[in-house]
Amino acid sequence: MSRVKLALALFLSMAAPMLLPTFASAWAPAASASVHPGVQTFTEGAQCTSNFVFQEGATVYLGQAAHCSGTGGQTETDGCTSGSLPLGTPVEVTGAAKPGTLAYNSWLAMQAAGESDPNTCAYNDLALIRLDSADVGKVNPSVPGYGGPTGVGTVGGLGATVFSYGNSELRGGVTKLSPKQGTVIQNEGGGWSHIVVTVTPGVPGDSGSPFMNEAGQAIGILSTLQLAPLAGTNGVGDLGKELAYARSHGFPELHLVRGTQPFNPSLVGAILGA
Repeated sequence: MSRVKLALALFLSMAAPMLLPTFASAWAPAASASVHPGVQTFTEGAQCTSNFVFQEGATVYLGQAAHCSGTGGQTETDGCTSGSLPLGTPVEVTGAAKPGTLAYNSWLAMQAAGESDPNTCAYNDLALIRLDSADVGKVNPSVPGYGGPTGVGTVGGLGATVFSYGNSELRGGVTKLSPKQGTVIQNEGGGWSHIVVTVTPGVPGDSGSPFMNEAGQAIGILSTLQLAPLAGTNGVGDLGKELAYARSHGFPELHLVRGTQPFNPSLVGAILGA
């Protein structure tokens, strides 16, 4: 072996532990991964459902709703005025050996920036949990049952079909009840929020859960459970806008990690596979 090849081999062997999971085979197998979209998260006891896996540089994050770390009542939903636990707060992630850390919260970011746009304040509801490096090897970015996401996309027009995965404690761990399919019935807030009605509505503890469109693209996260315009509807925050805000407020290289499993837009298939 030449000196150049030997030096290159030595460099790669030393860098290997720092290499980042950037392609499908680098993540834990979907069938055995203990950390993935839809696992439960607990922020000082408040239970929510995680949405998607994100990455920036060598750091891997799991998404949840910003209001999951809120310190006010359930009616305090304006992110520009509502209280939140601070960055650095430990977050228990089901399937992880060590707690994650609250690394970004859109409410705190908006308050620090003096955000005044009412739609942004009302609907920007994304938080990032930085996973401990010891748990990255347990992660798979695929949504259980459905597979995907295939990227970040748009919600589409009224009547568009969407797919979600809720995992509230109220379901008692019965994963067959987690996959959901729904329809977009209203868009509001200048595109920041989308009202969706699902076959089985979201329940407390589903907050933060992932939503995908018919192409398997990540489109949003469950932000609110609503009574209007129909009882049992869900308010879904627009993920594209929330990601853009995070990138412009401290996370410039943040990106969604695509699932290793192909997307299957079938509720029955998702139920059987969950």
